[in-house]
Amino acid sequence: MAMASTSLHQSLSPKYPHLFHNSRLPPTRLRFTSLRFPSTIRATSAVSLEPELSTQQSFNLPAIYRSGFKCNRCNKTYSSKENYLDLTITAGMKDYTEVKPARTELFRNPLVSFLYERGWRQNFNQSGFPGPDEEFKMAQEYFKPAEGGLLVDVSCGSGLFSRKFAKSGTYSKVIALDFSENMLRQCYDFIKQDDTISTRNLALVRADVSRLPFASGSVDAIHAGAALHCWPSASNAVAEICRALRSGGVFVGTTFLQYSSTTSWIERPFRERIMQNYNYFTEEEIEDLCTTCGLTNYTRNVQRSFIMFSAQKA
Repeated sequence: MAMASTSLHQSLSPKYPHLFHNSRLPPTRLRFTSLRFPSTIRATSAVSLEPELSTQQSFNLPAIYRSGFKCNRCNKTYSSKENYLDLTITAGMKDYTEVKPARTELFRNPLVSFLYERGWRQNFNQSGFPGPDEEFKMAQEYFKPAEGGLLVDVSCGSGLFSRKFAKSGTYSKVIALDFSENMLRQCYDFIKQDDTISTRNLALVRADVSRLPFASGSVDAIHAGAALHCWPSASNAVAEICRALRSGGVFVGTTFLQYSSTTSWIERPFRERIMQNYNYFTEEEIEDLCTTCGLTNYTRNVQRSFIMFSAQKA
């Protein structure tokens, strides 16, 4: 993948040079870094992408197809046989398998991935979600300090918001990132069906939100729509998001609240019992999570069980 020096930083070197002869991707290399936060929460090691070229480079969805990469330090190979680049630590493993919690594995299911924008997501309005169009407008207001920069849509699912961000023309580059292979396939299918979306500055990446493949301080904006409650460790994920953001970079997320300040005390224990399969948080917990991980200027918008929150990297 090739990026400008201010965006997704280059780290991959081609394992198969002949693939790059017809690709727009320049030679790059992988580097592994970690960052220790001033709190008790520590970001995990990440495949980070460091710049080698200072000039503007091409970055597009077709260039990822059938590209091969190799880490110059550990010799681990990364390849793309589909239309997304797999940068998970388990990429290429033959015998080892790793299962995430059920709330994460659910969205790797082909049927759930197919149904997500075909009825599943529409049910969110019963919990107070205002709808994708309104949520996008709200997020865009929070992202104003990051206009013109690199936006990463983590846990993007089928790309509902990734496509909106790409079509807006607000950002120099948009990366749709998810752990689910099937969600990324759905995302690609939706992109192919929409002639108004330019793939020139759009890429699909498979990665773990707790191990983001970006150099520290290299991302301008990170969005996580209806995702926080599905993450195996929200603290690891938010700490990693903080690591990847540049100073002044913006994080915007939405999720279901365990209960809001308007929920009656009688109702709260019942809601906690019903929601045991997911990590639902209170308004106070989300603010504490963001600030403890190093984010500032926290703000939120709450409608019933829906919350959109925003914070910036100091």
